[in-house]
Amino acid sequence: MIDLVKKQAPITGEQIAENLGISRPTIRSDLSVLVMLGYIDAKPKVGYFLGKVMTSEGRQSEKFMNLKVKDVMNRPVVIAESSTVNDAVISLFVENTGFLTVTDEQGALTGMVSLKDLLKVTLGNPNATTIPISMVMTRVPRLVFVSPDDSVLEAAKKMLDHQVGGMPVVNSNGDRSRLEVVGRITKTNLAQALVDLTSGFIAE
Repeated sequence: MIDLVKKQAPITGEQIAENLGISRPTIRSDLSVLVMLGYIDAKPKVGYFLGKVMTSEGRQSEKFMNLKVKDVMNRPVVIAESSTVNDAVISLFVENTGFLTVTDEQGALTGMVSLKDLLKVTLGNPNATTIPISMVMTRVPRLVFVSPDDSVLEAAKKMLDHQVGGMPVVNSNGDRSRLEVVGRITKTNLAQALVDLTSGFIAE
């Protein structure tokens, strides 16, 4: 039905039924559902035409709403809780990232450290490089994170609400006290997703 509307709009219900070789009453409920979902729209005495969901703008909006964190996230950049500030500084620059995820010996998330955190502790402190990263990081109870199946929109809202440039992506596996780090998502990822959507790089 949508293909018919796309090719022949405006088209009446009778014409759609005739093209499909069935009676008009048979497709009445189907047409109502498609109108309700926004795939097609209707004007009295004119007929059916494509709805907002099927327009270019609507499709992009729908894709963005359905986009998951796992579709846009990067691999995590992880540092051990036993590492020093010097180790963290080196990792930040080598990996060209704005934050590091900190894990314990079992690989569970314990915190996060950002470039800003490291600048605060190193400026004017010649002994800062030997400080354990556990003394500088933001610990899990105060940490903002997302799961791979969270929507990109939800991730964006969290970043704005908490004024952060990125977050760890974690799996809880049913245990909120032990979070497995599986990725990271940043404002750059969100911007890239929007560019890809508007450029048509994300598949239908």
